[in-house]
Amino acid sequence: MASEQIENYLKNIYKLQTNDGKVTTSSLSRNLNISPASVTEMVKKLAEEGTLTHTPYKGVELTEEGKRLALRIIRKHRLWEMFLVEVLHFRWDEIDHEAERFEHIMSDTMEEKIDHVLGHPLLDPHGDPIPTKEGQIVCSMSIPLSDAPERSEVRVLRVSDANSDLLKYVSSIGITLHKQFAVLRKMSFDGSLLVSIDGREVSLSSVVAASIFVEHVA
Repeated sequence: MASEQIENYLKNIYKLQTNDGKVTTSSLSRNLNISPASVTEMVKKLAEEGTLTHTPYKGVELTEEGKRLALRIIRKHRLWEMFLVEVLHFRWDEIDHEAERFEHIMSDTMEEKIDHVLGHPLLDPHGDPIPTKEGQIVCSMSIPLSDAPERSEVRVLRVSDANSDLLKYVSSIGITLHKQFAVLRKMSFDGSLLVSIDGREVSLSSVVAASIFVEHVA
């Protein structure tokens, strides 16, 4: 098995496990765009290698070794994303696929040099935490914008990088990391929000609001 393939499985299992709490072979199949049969076969092989466990009807879970390996590749991916934005001036909606290409061939020496050049960043351009070399990761206490109450002031801490078109859209309306704006109204019938950004009223769908993570501003 190619190490790149294994790394992609472990990375995606970790993300699904973190975001959804439970990972099934069907959710992994959708996330990787690989047939369920191929996913089942790979999960079985990784379980034999000791990087994950798979319990029927309960799902897939990384072992400590699997988690360690997943965090290593996530660290490399997010460091590359920062390098692409900070040094090469890519937009945040352009970097995921580019970082995907380089993360698997990044040596430890390259990792250390890029980390040093960037000043040892703690977050990637989307606000996701960058794991330390020791595999430690600190998550912010953010909430989805969709959960923010009406007439509240919020600050953006993270934006989901799952969809590049969404990243382009939120950029076009003035939403960036650390941006502060007001939540004016919440529409009970569809979950959309009316917000005020730089003095402009903007309507956000429930999908967009659920993909932006914020903190309350006192």
